Amino acid sequence: MRLYVARHGETDWNRAGRYQGRRESDLTELGFRQASALAGRLAEEEPPVTRILSSPLRRCLETARPLSERLGIAIEPDERLIEIAHGTWEGRLRDEIERNDAETMRKWRQDPSHVAFVDGETLSQVRGRWREFAGALRAEDTVAVFTHDVVVRLAILDAGRLPLDAFWKPAVSNGAYATLNVVDGVWSVERERTDAHLAGIAADEAAQAL
Repeated sequence: MRLYVARHGETDWNRAGRYQGRRESDLTELGFRQASALAGRLAEEEPPVTRILSSPLRRCLETARPLSERLGIAIEPDERLIEIAHGTWEGRLRDEIERNDAETMRKWRQDPSHVAFVDGETLSQVRGRWREFAGALRAEDTVAVFTHDVVVRLAILDAGRLPLDAFWKPAVSNGAYATLNVVDGVWSVERERTDAHLAGIAADEAAQAL
């Protein structure tokens, strides 16, 4: 089994530096261009994609749609692929949180595995969702997965048998994807990030609320 695990295209809130979590935010014009380029690249992959699964949030469904239309494969929404619940951070600007919730932000940057967002989730809980999702996939499928920054990171860590403390290590970008393989039940990371298709249309992620 092979999985292509993609992060959604750039959104309005990505560009503004606002935490999204479970809230909705539309793709920017750049985000739609990234989705189109991503579809073109994934359509060339071997083995070819046989299923398309997506977080039910609009930014992921919009990113998945060009590939769905190109391949004639329906998008299957799956709640287990939804972004981490950032709780009381959702809808707030990163700069404001850095001022008013500085200690939690420090822990999120330096010790993310021990952060429990107020009214939200922990990384361990999201990893549990990912493991449940991955464990339900069929061995014969080649799956394009459209999800969020946190989920892509955790998928890479899990396949590479790395701890949650390595959360910030993987390279994850809007419209890019990781390639994961499963052989005889053993997971591996073939490519952490494929992003050549984003030449000239990469998002400026430095100010994003991640």
